[in-house]
Amino acid sequence: MSFDPDDGTCAWANSSPEMRAYHDAEWGVPSHDDRHLFEMLTLEGAQAGLSWSMVLKRRDGYSAAFHGFDLEKVASMTDARLEALRDDAGIVRNRAKIYSTRSNSAAILALGSFSDYLWDWVDGTPVVNHPHGMGDLSAHTELSDRLSKDLKKRGFSFVGTTIAYSLMQAVGMIDDHVVGCPAKGAR
Repeated sequence: MSFDPDDGTCAWANSSPEMRAYHDAEWGVPSHDDRHLFEMLTLEGAQAGLSWSMVLKRRDGYSAAFHGFDLEKVASMTDARLEALRDDAGIVRNRAKIYSTRSNSAAILALGSFSDYLWDWVDGTPVVNHPHGMGDLSAHTELSDRLSKDLKKRGFSFVGTTIAYSLMQAVGMIDDHVVGCPAKGAR
């Protein structure tokens, strides 16, 4: 697919071919794979206070640093290994964000199935919002407020309500493609 910033696609995706590829192939597509869900939780948490394009460019670095998002391997990472990641230019080098990846993997393992847990919040069916433009969207909702609160109660970190909402959008629990967007999830 060629990059056309004026074809009706969600406006945020039109800043680069990489953002467009992520939007077209992945954003809003329902995922039930725990490893992928953990990856997206990690990346959304890393984005806090930063741009998605910056985090997306570091996606491969995150995969390398965190064992391909293998939950058990990440949960067993030592403090020394996490500290060493603070020198890794392939990821966001914020100490709290790095350590949250380990604690979040442990919290997911305690759940049993991250997919079952997350998808129960929407009764197993994506919520489709039909926004007419990006201005019709909020950075959080009552649902993301409740999800964030529950995740924190279960030992997760970097899961504020905006991150929770972004996670739900990224993994297809919420379909916020604008009306007329040609992406798969847009209806």
